[in-house]
Amino acid sequence: EVADFFETTELDDEEYEEIFQNMNANYASEMLSDMSYDNAVDILNVLSRNKVATLLTLMNREDAREIKALLHYEEDTAGGIMTTEYISVYSTMSVKEAMFYVKEQAPQAETIYVIFVVDENKKLAGVISLRDLIVAENDAYIEEIMSERVISSNVADDQEDVAQTMRDYDLIALPVIDYQDHLLGIITIDDILDVMDEEASEDYSKLAGVSDIDSTNDTVFQTAMKRLPWLLILTVLGMITASILGQFEETLSQVALLAAFIPIISGMSGNSGTQSLAVSVRNISTGEIDEQSKFKLALRESGSGLLTGFCCALSLFLIIILLYREPVLALIVSISLTIAMTVGTLMGAIIPMFMNKMNIDPAVASGPFITTINDIISMLIYFGLATAFMSYLI
Repeated sequence: EVADFFETTELDDEEYEEIFQNMNANYASEMLSDMSYDNAVDILNVLSRNKVATLLTLMNREDAREIKALLHYEEDTAGGIMTTEYISVYSTMSVKEAMFYVKEQAPQAETIYVIFVVDENKKLAGVISLRDLIVAENDAYIEEIMSERVISSNVADDQEDVAQTMRDYDLIALPVIDYQDHLLGIITIDDILDVMDEEASEDYSKLAGVSDIDSTNDTVFQTAMKRLPWLLILTVLGMITASILGQFEETLSQVALLAAFIPIISGMSGNSGTQSLAVSVRNISTGEIDEQSKFKLALRESGSGLLTGFCCALSLFLIIILLYREPVLALIVSISLTIAMTVGTLMGAIIPMFMNKMNIDPAVASGPFITTINDIISMLIYFGLATAFMSYLI
């Protein structure tokens, strides 16, 4: 029952450490042996080396050998999330032999619905579904009914690439091979869902301008240190915005009402940029965008920014006319808002694509970063227009 709890419940690293520190070592090793190998490895990866060595020593030889093999792989690779508890049959087997073998191995396997086929050298040769195996004639051979078109992943592939592959091909299990095509294990859909959740949390964290995902167990200092780098960068960029306002001090002093619309223009520019950023980062992370569609995406987003900017500007134009009876001011604010939202949306789309081209995680182009950049651009547009038409405002 305890093993089932750890199979279905995900805890923080600190909670795993505390539980296994207080748990009897013999009981802990027995419980880990009862778990699937990949889930047991996930827990062992957060424990100290001494604790892991102790638990492996107390396990039976076969379980310890399988778990040790998985521990050698990096956590965020295909090898790190695969399991060795799968069913494979030889291509030279008859259907009757394969059915008997599948029935014998089924209790230990993570999934029985997809069966992978290997040759005499244990190289991946094909795949067959349990349904096809059941309906096949007993005297038929596996190599006659298997599909040789197998989507696989290399043991060193990044887990995010693995998740993308399984999502693209709607797979419930993905075979993992080495550089010589030997079948090493499989990755099941339940494991890849955890990866998708982890990657999504990481991307949302970066979009919020946080360097790493905050844990509920982090101290005040740890939380502050994770957020401080971005905040320092944004402080410097904020000073640029302040200096722009300083350069147009004379314009502001002559028409003080201009200051009332600064929050609207900068805010709407930042909001439109953040929306475009979310779309761009999502398309990049899911692989839905390539070289040919980049221009199309940028054009679509800038067009969307122009249309939404025009609608918002028209509303603002009418409000200013009704409240202040200042048609020139209304025109300047409206034009500035339209341009700022168009440029802001375009920036939100192209900055992630540029960063991805430079092999930088596009999620680093976080919401606060885009917002601050758009603040600078929108203020230049707004006060540039106001200064140009100053003679009509006074």
